[in-house]
Amino acid sequence: MPSLRTALLQSSGHPGAVAENLKTLDEAAARAAGAGARLLVSSELFLTGYAIGDAVPELAEPADGPGAEAVAEIAARHGLAVLYGYPERDGERIFNASQLIGPDGARLANYRKTHLFGCFEREWFTPGDLPVVQADLDGLRIGLLICYDVEFPENVRAHALAGTDLLLVPTAQMHPFQYVAESVVPVRAFENQLYVAYVNRTGPEGEFEFVGLSCLAGPDGTVRTRAGRGEELVVGEVDPEFLAASRAANPYLHDRRPGLYGSLGSV
Repeated sequence: MPSLRTALLQSSGHPGAVAENLKTLDEAAARAAGAGARLLVSSELFLTGYAIGDAVPELAEPADGPGAEAVAEIAARHGLAVLYGYPERDGERIFNASQLIGPDGARLANYRKTHLFGCFEREWFTPGDLPVVQADLDGLRIGLLICYDVEFPENVRAHALAGTDLLLVPTAQMHPFQYVAESVVPVRAFENQLYVAYVNRTGPEGEFEFVGLSCLAGPDGTVRTRAGRGEELVVGEVDPEFLAASRAANPYLHDRRPGLYGSLGSV
């Protein structure tokens, strides 16, 4: 099975300007496809911007809304899958969500962030309640989390046990928590024997300062590609053969003793 070339779009786009963000995504998709990528991953709430305050209700849209239609057109035109973050409206509730669109423009998976971070997110968003959302792409099982979710080991382990090969984590990682991008994400990849694509925003936005440092981490705990602190598109390989060999050599999942861990959920 060939590697899945994956492009990480480290960008904050244009907060509050959906049309401009779609243009940025389109341009990145063209560059990614030109580099041979089959998957493009953007940052948390990329469609609208993160620090949009009380504009959240106005900019939120259903999972099959106009933003999804526009991203589907971009994906199909460039022939690659696209993962984008957006505020999802479902009736009166709004979720911090991400959606994976296939290279043919089909909607493959939609995930709602389960662990909300800080006062801003808790004010505007309802937490999701489905911990594992997956889709298949080019023979690989793709899983979705968002930002703070990856900092809970239970979330990533749930994906590992469900067979996720590549975990996509659009994020809005801010100062001074850059150690998550630098250290936590590669460890999560190693201890769960999967690839993790962690894709951040960058620069100042409202009250926040995003640190960049997007990365693709492999199951051996090494970073395959890493962005700096500014706007950047980086590309890395998700190699199924290396993943299989790494899982055979590292028996974490096989050597688990679930009977010892049952009390952890109630502590």
